[in-house]
Amino acid sequence: MIDLYLAFPAFIIGVVFLYKGSDILVDGTSKAAIRFGISSLIISVILVGFGTSAPEFAISVGAAVQNEADISIGNIIGSCIANLLLVLGISAIIRPISVNKSIFKREMLIMLGATILLFVSSFFGLLDKYHLIGGVVFLILFASFIFYFIRCAKKERDNNKKNNQGSLQKNILFIILGIAGVVAGAYLLIESAISIADFLGIDKIIIALSMVAVGTSLPELVVSAMAAYKKEPDIAVGNVLGSNVFNILLILGASALFIPLNAIFALDHLLILLAVTLVMLPILYTGHVISRIEGVFMLVLYSLFIWYIFFI
Repeated sequence: MIDLYLAFPAFIIGVVFLYKGSDILVDGTSKAAIRFGISSLIISVILVGFGTSAPEFAISVGAAVQNEADISIGNIIGSCIANLLLVLGISAIIRPISVNKSIFKREMLIMLGATILLFVSSFFGLLDKYHLIGGVVFLILFASFIFYFIRCAKKERDNNKKNNQGSLQKNILFIILGIAGVVAGAYLLIESAISIADFLGIDKIIIALSMVAVGTSLPELVVSAMAAYKKEPDIAVGNVLGSNVFNILLILGASALFIPLNAIFALDHLLILLAVTLVMLPILYTGHVISRIEGVFMLVLYSLFIWYIFFI
């Protein structure tokens, strides 16, 4: 554990490493994929979703390896809530986001299903007493999600030819450096969060739900905000919905293979995540546009969530 006087600088450095590492990882992966002529749909949703979820993966799986269950599950719950309310809220304020009907019918419903599965599994102990079973089930469903989405992507494929996006060696180097930055940032963030929580007498899950979750959601925030600004709404929304599916099925599934996640003790926060997800249904469906007013409403909800976890 990091000494307290180094914890806050380490936390900030960890966030910077996570942000830059994820940025380099997404950039290198996307350009390498384009050189091989991979569908733009796969790049914008699967690769970007994976790249922006890399910090959550490093944090939660790393915490599970270190037997820090509260950090592991708290980070995912907090990150999913931050993605839906904070990331989409800020992005919509920058520019109202039009939502493709197919995204609502496909990614949104898949994310809702994953969230319901998480709550039900936690209630029945599939991430605690039977965590190995739960972990395997989550990972099988994640593999099915990837397989299904690749099939959908092939149907919509643009038949792009290879494009010149820099040397392949340079892009591979970016991927390696990005992963290294994410892992280093994750380590600093975990250790500093534990130190801060111990000093303040705050439950580790509270720190994970707030400070760590916001830190690991920075890549999603940057990608979605920039996509909204550049009038790329499918990327802005698809990134968030895809990232939440990655977070729940892949990351919690992998984390559950190591330790019980104490999910039964986080049911109140899981219920909030489920409620937030349900609130997003009419916001995304009504008029198929997330307006600035709805963006402000989402930020208000996120502020109430932060107030709740610290003071209730």
